[in-house]
Amino acid sequence: MSRKRLADDHCSVARALNDVGDWWSLLLVKEAMVGTRRFVDFQQNLGIARNILCDRLARLVDNGVLSKRDVGEHGVRYEYRLTDKGRDLFAVVIALRQWSDRWNGAGDTPTLVDRAQGRPVPPVTVHSADGRALSLREVFYRAEGDTYGADDDSEVG
Repeated sequence: MSRKRLADDHCSVARALNDVGDWWSLLLVKEAMVGTRRFVDFQQNLGIARNILCDRLARLVDNGVLSKRDVGEHGVRYEYRLTDKGRDLFAVVIALRQWSDRWNGAGDTPTLVDRAQGRPVPPVTVHSADGRALSLREVFYRAEGDTYGADDDSEVG
């Protein structure tokens, strides 16, 4: 069964998931963020099957999240590096990690630390233009004259 392509969907989240929508892809992005570059290292660090790794790396390259570079050592050897589009997923990966630590238990996960200050990174939050932290109930979507948002127990779509 083939996966539905969401590129033409009117939902920004659906379009984003089209680029990086499965867990292997996000784990590959996370690995690239910590410096993993070679196929064999991705495979070893994640325990991912070669065929799945080939598919996900190709998809991330095709979608502009990673670039593939021939580093030419000992014949043909490629490295995968984050593009600007891939680096822009940093806040997404950190927010997902922090969400998991909160709801699935932080347990033995290492603490994310600000390199310059040596202090733990605070939770990712959404802020207003003046810097106030915003909750789900304090935002809405505006689309061509229509406004919708969470005014009760519903979710923002």
